[in-house]
Amino acid sequence: MYLPSVHKSEGCRQLKNEINIGLLGFGVVGSGVAKILQDHQEDLHHKLGVPVQIKKVLVKSIHKDRETTISSNLFTDKLEDLLTDITIDLIVEVIGGVHEAKEAIERSLQAGKGVVTANKDVMAEYGPELLKLADENKCDLFYEASVGGGIPLIRTLEDGLASDRVSALIGIVNGTTNFILTKMKHEKMSYEDALTEATDLGFAEADPSADVDGIDAARKMVILASLAFSTEVLMEDVFVRGMRDIQTGDLELAEQFGYTVKMAGSAKKDERGIEVAVEPVFFPNSHPLASVNNEFNAVYIYGDAVGETMFYGPGAGSLPTATSVTGDIVAACRNLLLGVNGQRLHAPQYVRKVKNESEKHARYFHRIVVKDEVGVLTKLTSIYSRCDASLATVIQHPANKESGADLIFITHKISRQQHLDIMDKLNETSEVVDVLSHYRIEGENG
Repeated sequence: MYLPSVHKSEGCRQLKNEINIGLLGFGVVGSGVAKILQDHQEDLHHKLGVPVQIKKVLVKSIHKDRETTISSNLFTDKLEDLLTDITIDLIVEVIGGVHEAKEAIERSLQAGKGVVTANKDVMAEYGPELLKLADENKCDLFYEASVGGGIPLIRTLEDGLASDRVSALIGIVNGTTNFILTKMKHEKMSYEDALTEATDLGFAEADPSADVDGIDAARKMVILASLAFSTEVLMEDVFVRGMRDIQTGDLELAEQFGYTVKMAGSAKKDERGIEVAVEPVFFPNSHPLASVNNEFNAVYIYGDAVGETMFYGPGAGSLPTATSVTGDIVAACRNLLLGVNGQRLHAPQYVRKVKNESEKHARYFHRIVVKDEVGVLTKLTSIYSRCDASLATVIQHPANKESGADLIFITHKISRQQHLDIMDKLNETSEVVDVLSHYRIEGENG
C-alpha cells in the first residue's frame, strides 16, 4: 500500500453533524466492523445524534470479490485517499501486522485524525510512542479491541476503575491455549491432537507459535499492566514461558492436588515495583479462573477499594472484536461531537520500576523423576534446604522399572530466583533422571 506524507487536516477538532470513517483493512475484523455499523445505524444515530458512515475503505486489492453491501466505489488501495479527505473524521485500523499498521496510525494522527485500532502487536511494542503522538496532535487513540476481544478491559481500567488503585491482575488472555488445555483436561487429548483441533476450528493459526509460546499473551499483558499501574511496561519486562512442555500427566496430577493448569498472564505491583509474567500455572479448583474453558478469556482484577472483580467473555472472533472496535468508535465520535477529542493525556504517572527475580514470590510445584535408590529423597530435600526453600508437600509415587520414581515437591512461598536455583541444582544432580515439570501456583488466598 502507498503511504504518502499529507498535510494536517483542520476538520478533526470541528463540531460535526455527521461522522465519516476511514476503514483500514477489510478482513475478518474489518468486515465485522462494517457490518455492525450498517446493521446498527439506527441505534448509533440514537446514541450520538448524528449518522455514522464509512466514507472510504483501504484494501490491498480493489478488484477482489467481496461479499458485502458496501459500494465498490468506497474501496481504495491508497492511504492518501483517506488522509487527504478532510471530511473523514476518524480512522479505524484493522489491517493487522506491525510496521505497515504503525506507519498508518502515525500518518493518521499526524494528519489530525483520531484513530481506533485493534492491533495488540503495535500497541504492545509502540503504544507509549503512539499515545504521545496522539497527545501532541490533540487526537484520540483508542485500542480496546487489542486485548480480550469483546471484553471491555481497557475501558474498565481507564474509566471504571480510575478512582481505584489496582494492585494485581491475572487472567486467561489467549483463547487458543485455553482451548487446548480444556481439551487436554476434559477429553484427555494429547497436546498435539488438541492443537490440531484448535487449528481445524480456526482458533489457532497455521503457525501457532505466538499463541503456544506465550508471545500473544505477553503483548496483551504489556498493554494491561501499563494501564493498570500507570507506568511504562516493555516486552522485555515480561517473564514468558510457553505451554509446549505441558504433559498430559501434569493435568491429572494437578487435579489430584486440587488444581487446574491454565496458561495465564499476571501483573502485580507493590512498593518494590512491578512483575509481569506469562506461563502455565496451577490455579486452585475453587478459583473462578479454573472454570474458564474452551476459547473464552477472563481477567481477574484486584483493586484496593473494589476488591476482586472478574471480566469474562469471548476473547477473539470477528463480531466480538468488531464490537469492541465499534465501542471505541462511539467513544471517539462523542469526543468529536463535544469538541473534546485528544484531551485525555496518556503520560505514565509512575517511573518504570521492575522487580528482579529475587523480589518475585510464589509457591511452586515440582515433578521430578529420580533413580530408585536409598538416600535420594534426603539428598534432594537438602538441595531445597540449601536454597532456603521450605517444603509444604513431599510425595513419592511408586517406582517405574524403566524410568525410576516420581517425586512431587510443593514449596511454601519462595522467590523465582530460588526456584531457578533449585532447578539448576536438580538438573546437575546425578540421582535425578529428569525434571519433568514445574509450575507456579497462583490464586491462593486472594
